[in-house]
Amino acid sequence: MTIDWTHFTPWTSLAGGLLIGLATAWLLLLSGRIAGISGIVGGLLRPGKGDVAWRLAFVAGLLAAPLVFSMAAPLPPAVIDADTATLVIAGLLVGAGTRYGSGCTSGHGVCGLSRGSPRSMVATASFMAAGFLVVFLVRHIFIQA
Repeated sequence: MTIDWTHFTPWTSLAGGLLIGLATAWLLLLSGRIAGISGIVGGLLRPGKGDVAWRLAFVAGLLAAPLVFSMAAPLPPAVIDADTATLVIAGLLVGAGTRYGSGCTSGHGVCGLSRGSPRSMVATASFMAAGFLVVFLVRHIFIQA
């Protein structure tokens, strides 16, 4: 295994992680809400009374972030090395996993682990293990270069 030093970005990655941690802690401390994207977006599909504005603001912030970033630096090119069918299947599997696991990677991996949630520990270990397995199978078993 080699490191692509040209695209190795520890400082920007650290800054991004700190911003994510700060934002999730801020949301939890100020409103008691968990910053799990699937739960936030899902709540927009079945909104409760007085529950829409903060969810819309959160999603708007996610969508606006690349635009704000592009004012400071050029956005990296988006390169997708998969066909449409693979992307659709992957999206459906992620959606099913999110429902089955009662949350997404941001909810369990960022918020749940930091709160010491046993359910989130199991969920995060499960999706990490599944990801490792799929990458191994695809790169070393199914597609041998």
